[in-house]
Order: sequence, then structure tokens, then C-alpha cells
Amino acid sequence: MRVYLPATFGMLAGLNETGTLTARSGWGFAVTPALVEFYTAGDEEEIAHAAFLDAAEASLRLLAVGDEETFPHRRVVLSVDVDDSVVSAEPDMGESVVRLTPPQVSVEDLAAIHIDIEESEAATRAAVEVVDEADLGDEGAELTVGDAQDNFMAFYDPTELPFLIELL
Repeated sequence: MRVYLPATFGMLAGLNETGTLTARSGWGFAVTPALVEFYTAGDEEEIAHAAFLDAAEASLRLLAVGDEETFPHRRVVLSVDVDDSVVSAEPDMGESVVRLTPPQVSVEDLAAIHIDIEESEAATRAAVEVVDEADLGDEGAELTVGDAQDNFMAFYDPTELPFLIELL
């Protein structure tokens, strides 16, 4: 199953060093039966993109925690392919939310790495500052988060991980 994991540069560095990554709280995002049911129209690719965007927004929340002082403010999403047996849907948490048990993935599970481009840093930084307010329904904050979500995230092959760490 393809799962989208929200991440940060610090988490990427750890994955590069150890070869494994522990998903924060074990949460990820995927095409679940609840997500498919939620969308009355759209093909599988469009529905998968919705799960991907949920992971990208969750990456904003990880950045809001504030442990990324030495890294750029860019969203990071890891696309991983894991066995269905380690994934359970959590529809009470959101249509695309899944829990990984155990919450670890290895570098071999990586299908792709997605990272905000440099030009997106200002919008991402602004979104990080208001993501909690957006969750509470503040319209201005929702627009700010939406602006960040509209930005392009570059695609990198898993073999590029060491070079990404070195360059960024």
C-alpha cells in the first residue's frame, strides 16, 4: 500500500543516517475506503492526491512544533510502499488517516521524496505560523495555509536522499 508520511528535514537526515524512520505517532495518509467513499467523483490518482495533500498539511504541523531551527521551512512528504498488514485505517481521525504498526519504515520502503521548492519557503513559513488557527476555522489562516498547499513540491528519487541531505 502506498502511504504518504509527513516529514521534516530533520527526519530526512535521520533516515539517511540510520536507514529507518519512525513516523511521528505512527500516523500517515493513504487512499482508504473512507476517502474513496468521501469523493463521489474522481479517479484513483485524484483521490491519492487528496491523501498526499493531507500529508503535506501535516508536514506544516510538524514544522510548527519548532524542532527545525537549522533547516529550511519546507514541507516534506515521503511516499512509502508498505505491506497492507502494517496499515490500519483510522476514519475517526480523518478519511485518509492511517496508522502504521510498527511506526517504522526503512529507506527501502521509499518510493519518492517530495519537498517544497526554495521559492515556497516564505509561504510555508507563514502557514506554519497560522496552521492552528486554520484548524479552528479562521478564514484568513485557512487562506494562508491554502496558499502554501498550492505550492509545488519537487519530486526526488529515493536514491537522491544522501545528496538532498548534503545540499540542504
